[in-house]
Amino acid sequence: MLVRRAEAVLGRGGRPAGGLVDVRIGGGVVTEIGPPGQRLARQRGEDELDAVGGALLPGLHDHHIHLMSLAAAASSVVLGPPEITGPRDFANRLRTAAAAARAGTAGGWLRGVGYHPAVAGDLDRVALDALTGDVPARVQHRGGALWVLNSAGLRAVGLGPESFLDVEGVERTPDAVPTGRLWRLDGWLAGRVPRVPADLGAVGRAALAVGVTGFTDATPQRRPSDAAALADAVASGTLPQRLTLMRPLDGGPALPDGISPGPVKIMLDDTNLPPPDALAERVRWAHRAGASVAVHCVTRVQLVVALAAIGDAGPPPPGTADRIEHGAVVPPELAALVGAAGLTVVTQPNFVAERGDAYLAEVDPDDLDWLYPCRSLLAAGIAVAAGTDAPFGHPDPWRAIRAARERRTASGRVLGGGERVDGRTALDLFLGRPGDPARPRRLHPGLPADLCLLRTPLDDALADPDAAHVAATIIDGALAHTAP
Repeated sequence: MLVRRAEAVLGRGGRPAGGLVDVRIGGGVVTEIGPPGQRLARQRGEDELDAVGGALLPGLHDHHIHLMSLAAAASSVVLGPPEITGPRDFANRLRTAAAAARAGTAGGWLRGVGYHPAVAGDLDRVALDALTGDVPARVQHRGGALWVLNSAGLRAVGLGPESFLDVEGVERTPDAVPTGRLWRLDGWLAGRVPRVPADLGAVGRAALAVGVTGFTDATPQRRPSDAAALADAVASGTLPQRLTLMRPLDGGPALPDGISPGPVKIMLDDTNLPPPDALAERVRWAHRAGASVAVHCVTRVQLVVALAAIGDAGPPPPGTADRIEHGAVVPPELAALVGAAGLTVVTQPNFVAERGDAYLAEVDPDDLDWLYPCRSLLAAGIAVAAGTDAPFGHPDPWRAIRAARERRTASGRVLGGGERVDGRTALDLFLGRPGDPARPRRLHPGLPADLCLLRTPLDDALADPDAAHVAATIIDGALAHTAP
C-alpha cells in the first residue's frame, strides 16, 4: 500500500514531518517515508490511499479493557447513568427487562449493567424482587466488583435460603441469609448462569471505527472458555486487533499463537487487603516467572499497600515495568513514591467525564484534586498510559483524550483542572506498545503497519478530539476500516 499526501506524525513530541509525505507499506511494516512534498513512485501491484492531508499516526492501543464483558454488555440492560437518572427510570427499565426475560430471552435471565446507587440507592435481593418477581436477575455495579442477585437468581446459582454453600464474597445477613450481593465472584458466577452471547466481531468493528488497532485485556481470573473465545476470534480475524492478555497469579495455561502475554494482574480490595509482605511474595512469584505485575489500585490505601509490597519485592525482570492500574487517587506524596519505584500508571481519564459529577458529590474533598491524575504524574517523571476500562468506561479512546485535555464532568464542571494535559500528550497515552505502554510510537521505517488515518491535520483533530476524525484504520499493512 502507498499512502499519498499524509501529514506524518514523526519524532519527539509527535510533531508532523513539516509537509505532506507519501508512506509506503509492505510486509506488514512501514518501509519508506518520502521527503516532504515529493511523490514516491508507485510500484507494481501497490494499492494507493489518498490521505488528502490528514494525519497518519500509529493505531491507538487500549491498555486496559475487558473484552468479553464489553461484548456481553451489548446484550445487557443498562441500568445506570446517564441513561437512567432516577428511581422511576430504573424501576420502569427493570420491569420491562424482566418481562422480556420472562418471555425466554437470554436463557430466562435478566442481566443489568452500569448500576450506581445514585440512581435508586443500594440494591439487595429484596429491592430487586419487588421489580423482577420470579425472573432470575443479576445487576452489576458500574465499578465491576459487585453483582446483586434477586431471590430467583440466588436459588438458581445454589444460594437460596436453605443453601449451605460457603462461598467467600457472598454477603449474608446476621442470620446467614444471602443478601444478594456477591463481591468479586465473576468467575464463580459465570459457571452458574446462562452464557450471554458475546459478539466479539461487533467489538472489533467498533474499535476499528475509532482507530484502535490493539487491546490489553485486563480481566482477572479469566475463564479458560473466555480465553479460548478470544483466541478463536483473533485467529479467525473476527477480532482483527492485536491482543495482549494479562495473566492470573498462577500463570494459567499457555496462551495460543497470536496472543501476547501481558503482566500478572493482582486485584486489591479495601475490605480484604493482604499484608504487604504477603502481597510482596505474590509480586516476587510473578517476577520469578519472568513477568511484571499490574496491581489494581483505586484508593489511597490500596496504593500504599501496593507500593510497600512492590518496594519489598524488588525490581521486575529486565525490559519490563510493574504497573499501577487505574491510579484513581495519587496525591503528590504517593506520586513521589510511584516515581521512585519506576512504576507505570495506566489510568482512565474518561472517568472524569463519565463519573465526575458523582465524584464531586461523594469523594473525600482531600482526594478530588488527585483523581485519575495525569499532568502531576508526568511532571514527576512517571510513565503514564491510558485505557478505557470498557465496559465500565466508554470504549472510545477519543472521549478519554478529550477528558484528559478538558477535565470536565458531564454537567460541565471542571474536576482537577490542574491535571489537564495538551491534546498531543493525551493522545500519546494511547500510542504506546502493550509491553511499553508509556512510550508512544512514532511513524518510521520498520514500524508495524498498524495505523490510524485522520480526516484532518493532527492539530485540528486534537482541538476537538472526536472519533469522527478517523478516516481509515490499517492493521498489519491492510486496510481494515474505511469511514463512510
